Amino acid sequence: MPPYSAAPVEVLRLPAGRSERDQVAVEEPLEIRVNGAPVAVTMRTPGHDEELALGFCLSEGLHPIEASLPRDLAANTVEVTAPAFDPARLQRSFYTSSSCGVCGKGALEAVEVEAPRVGARLEVAASLLAELPERLRAAQPAFAATGGLHATGLFDPEGQLLCLREDVGRHNAMDKVIGWAFGADRLPLGGQILCVSGRLSFELVQKAAVVGCPVVVAVGAPSSLAVELAADRGITLCGFARGGRLNVYTETWRVLA
Repeated sequence: MPPYSAAPVEVLRLPAGRSERDQVAVEEPLEIRVNGAPVAVTMRTPGHDEELALGFCLSEGLHPIEASLPRDLAANTVEVTAPAFDPARLQRSFYTSSSCGVCGKGALEAVEVEAPRVGARLEVAASLLAELPERLRAAQPAFAATGGLHATGLFDPEGQLLCLREDVGRHNAMDKVIGWAFGADRLPLGGQILCVSGRLSFELVQKAAVVGCPVVVAVGAPSSLAVELAADRGITLCGFARGGRLNVYTETWRVLA
């Protein structure tokens, strides 16, 4: 479990009436600066902050090249270098929360990022895709300790876990995985699968589209806009993956029964 991802608290357990020490997920703000200018604040679980900043900037089309601690060593801050970034083009101030990164953005046009249609010819057995949430859950140390974290996992076509990140925000967890893939020179993700622990929102599908991932699997349900975007960008969207079953909403040809 990454340092600082969980914190001890006192809890009263009812109806037993006993007080015990327990662990809860840590949530703290992170300021993301691009070329020295603050552009975003996200509520996140500390750990892999550079990956989070890189993933966020990639998803927003800011074309980062690296992320590091700021020169002034400000707490809860990451500095991103993006030579092509033009602050004058920003139509809004970024503010994301741990519950939903799209909240407060006002209009879908404000979050659309140019992403080519995903044309990867990857095909995967339905039985394998249905198992991925269980494999994801088995590899979540911070969730096991707190019960309060989302996760995103990156899998290869054989179901091997390549990277897993946890966070109080589902969009942050995916940004951390995308940032890891960027640092590992694995983008685009044309031959991989993304699996998320919760529901599938528009923003998660948007992030998958930006990095060219052809298959996204979730233990929960997709939203209508997530399905619409997946169909438009050529992404195979799978939800309710549990107990050997799953629903395939778009690009069903990639799932082999």
